[in-house]
Amino acid sequence: MTAEVAVLGAGMHPWGKWGRGFVEYGVKAARAALADARVAWRDVDSIVGADTVRGGYPGYVAGATFAKALGWQGARVTSVYAACASGAQAIDTARAQILAGRADVVLVVGADAAPKGFFRPAGGERPDDPDWLRFRALGATNPAYFGLYARRRMAVHGDTPEDFAQVKVKNAAMGALNPYARYRKRVTSQEVAASAVVADPLRLLDICATSDGGAALVLSSMEFARRHGAADPVRIRAVSTVTPRYPRTVLDLPDIATDSARGAGPGAEKFRASIARTAYEEAGIGPEDLSLAEVYDLSTALELQWYEDLGLCGDGEAAKLLWEGATAPGGRIPVNTSGGLASFGEAVPAQAIAQVCEVTWQLRGQAGDRQIAGARVAVTANQGLFGHGSAVVAVR
Repeated sequence: MTAEVAVLGAGMHPWGKWGRGFVEYGVKAARAALADARVAWRDVDSIVGADTVRGGYPGYVAGATFAKALGWQGARVTSVYAACASGAQAIDTARAQILAGRADVVLVVGADAAPKGFFRPAGGERPDDPDWLRFRALGATNPAYFGLYARRRMAVHGDTPEDFAQVKVKNAAMGALNPYARYRKRVTSQEVAASAVVADPLRLLDICATSDGGAALVLSSMEFARRHGAADPVRIRAVSTVTPRYPRTVLDLPDIATDSARGAGPGAEKFRASIARTAYEEAGIGPEDLSLAEVYDLSTALELQWYEDLGLCGDGEAAKLLWEGATAPGGRIPVNTSGGLASFGEAVPAQAIAQVCEVTWQLRGQAGDRQIAGARVAVTANQGLFGHGSAVVAVR
């Protein structure tokens, strides 16, 4: 049996580079979610904030920071950090509080004010920190890793730069329809190919930017939702936050070594595939039941990898699925109807929450020109550094 919680409200602050603090973005998103839910802030039992490491001490205690900005009212508070999986951890924490009977209504908020250029570790000398070491010892920025992963797909599955470019073409077309997206312009594969090389074989338009932005959800118990007049709300049916299993034989930065498989042999299941499988099992569904998916497209090549890890196709078949149009609107399983990170960029604590905002609007039939007809079941998926799984299954 699965236990569900209702999504009463969803709200976002547009992504971009606005030059303001993360608190402003989070409060804007929170107020939008509360208005969408028709719930007053004073009636929220608990607030869960997804932390940012770029906001100083207020960013490390984001839950209390947002609570103060909204106006102290005595709610329980939790702050969580799991890199890019922070939003999913926040959703999971809120869901656990509701299912445990400790809260009827929980506000989940994540926001970030990102640096110009690529992300880098926090300051200081930390030779025992793999994230610090990968920059200092290897010079391996995030785009360098994305390029290595793309090269691996080319070597193992025969993917091409043209395949990668087509992912950007698809996502940019959807982002052009999304008022919250930072980049709202369609592109052609020729424009992708003509953009500057960043980390061979990936070009500028293959890689997501860093962005400011915020997202928020109001979650509640099903009983509260019924009392509140929401007879058929979107429901979160599963949240997967699993870790990898030994051995890990594919390099996954910031770790700069793999586990030896000499004594154990390669694992039967890759980490990202285990994230999806756990979510499916908890929700009692399979990939064949999905209406749409939102995935973590840090690069165009990584979106293709998620097709396989989510079970949308077999290993090495992602490019074929893409070119068939299966992952575009009107296809069998549309992916990144929001426009994805290709259109938004990374606002780290907000992005897993933003994924759930998008599928909520899709399942409600409120996605406007991006709407997928008859959407009933959706999955979101991403991954945080150091083995943080992140997937959410939502149904209507």
